[in-house]
Amino acid sequence: MKIEQNFIANSFTASANSAMIAVYNPADGELVAQVPSATSDEAIGAVNIAAQAQKVWRKLTSVERGAYLHKLADALLDHKDAIGTALALESGKSLEDATNEAVYAADITRYHAEWARRIEGEIIPSDTPSENLLLQREPIGVISCLIPFNYPVYTLLRKIAPALITGNTVVVRPSNNTPCSAFEIAKAVQAAGIPSGVVNILTMDHATAEIVCTHPKVGMITLTGSVGAGRKVLEYSQVNIAKSSLELGGKTPAIVEADADLQQAAREIVGSKTTNCGQLCTAVERVYVHEGVYDEFVALLKQHMEERQFGDRASHPAYMGPLVNDNARLNIHQMVERAIDDGAQLEVGGYIPEGKGHFYPPTLLTNCRQDMEIVQEEIFGPVLPVLKYSDAQEALELANDHQFGLASVIYTENYRTAMGMANNIEAGEVYINRTPADPYQGYHAGWKRSGLGGDDGKHGMLEFTQTRLVVQKY
Repeated sequence: MKIEQNFIANSFTASANSAMIAVYNPADGELVAQVPSATSDEAIGAVNIAAQAQKVWRKLTSVERGAYLHKLADALLDHKDAIGTALALESGKSLEDATNEAVYAADITRYHAEWARRIEGEIIPSDTPSENLLLQREPIGVISCLIPFNYPVYTLLRKIAPALITGNTVVVRPSNNTPCSAFEIAKAVQAAGIPSGVVNILTMDHATAEIVCTHPKVGMITLTGSVGAGRKVLEYSQVNIAKSSLELGGKTPAIVEADADLQQAAREIVGSKTTNCGQLCTAVERVYVHEGVYDEFVALLKQHMEERQFGDRASHPAYMGPLVNDNARLNIHQMVERAIDDGAQLEVGGYIPEGKGHFYPPTLLTNCRQDMEIVQEEIFGPVLPVLKYSDAQEALELANDHQFGLASVIYTENYRTAMGMANNIEAGEVYINRTPADPYQGYHAGWKRSGLGGDDGKHGMLEFTQTRLVVQKY
């Protein structure tokens, strides 16, 4: 078992709080580590240190900041085995997947480093003679980064890399379920020679996280998490009118037309639903199948789900792994039971396995209705409800009849159908004949209750800036 320390001002520091947060392996329930629960004074101190460091960091040229980020990307690759080992133990991922996540984190860090010469302002025509309007892009200051448990390594760099290239400093709160990988990333920050105070990583309870987010020196809060967590962040942001960037819940619909490649669609949808045990914001969460191919497609889904094995990925890397904790498993199972009580038909799965670990089998539900909880609420697990539709317009209406709008999927060989749906579906991302993958040069942003702002690409980078208009007479 490891004992971790918080990372403040480029040093690992023992906490004054004797209370520790236990971290368990969700695949076997074994204690992995104890991490500190930062005190309010420690959290406030980290914000003050980040604010002081930002005064210097922002004055570096963007090319100089980019050079540091390239060094960080190199250090992440040098430390990928240690990061992957920590992540595999705390998340139940296979060692290969966990290590690859560190590689992807290095990739997105390098991508944002390359924005150094591309952060642009604007020159706007003035109504007044002999006058220029100059719109500048400036850093916000200290950013509070709240990291989820499902892809904690990638998401951490997805947030801090654009924050740093634009001249901000960060105070990071990793998930208390998966914090050890964040402290391994801190070692890469040290190795890269990032200036002291630019990146600070602390584990803490909710009350201390609120102190950080409501600190007057925090200018922005960025979160990937649930709708409930997003509402909390909006409450925090009211205190100092801090900017918020929120990537929240999803309920990705997959529409399967009669002319689709059914084998491909079934294979990819089940793959999406069982990757990381369905703990993925853009995983397919509901499937709408044309009535002409409904029975055939349900049979294919059932076949692929029955073939998908689950268990401890430390010994069986190809298996589907566990849910994050037993509360998540119980909540998902209760949703399945309520759906069955409400008329859904269980095709496969739908039980709590015996033995260690927070495992839940791939589960398929048919005879579902649009008004069911299982169709309307995010599951965040390996459960797939299936519904039937008669024509493309009905499928589009059903897909749009929802509180969430993060990602969407369309399977069809008819380009008119594909473009008609893509131009009218109410979601921030549309994937045609494939399942979601969040390309980091795109823009990952949700509609409706799926969030505010977004991550990735030029627009994700610009989230971490504010504007200044300079009106210049001459």
